[in-house]
Amino acid sequence: MPIYEYGCEEGHQFEVKQKISDVPIATCQVCDLPVTKLVSAPAIMFKGSGWYVTDYSDKLKAPATEEKKEGAEKPAAAPPTPAPVPSAPASPPS
Repeated sequence: MPIYEYGCEEGHQFEVKQKISDVPIATCQVCDLPVTKLVSAPAIMFKGSGWYVTDYSDKLKAPATEEKKEGAEKPAAAPPTPAPVPSAPASPPS
């Protein structure tokens, strides 16, 4: 069940653990003024060195077939073409 945070105009804030389908709370538990739901950061904490693609198992991947391996090879890249060489140099000014 999620924990919702509520606040009133007087500055009172409180948290309530309730179902998503429950009716939201309408009045403050301390002063009976109208309340609104507050948006707060979720309480999720990831511990450890990090998440990597290699952390997941290969069991769910489909096995590669020989046909896919042969078709997946790329031809070698063609060498870059040289820049054009300028023709005769311009004659010196007279």
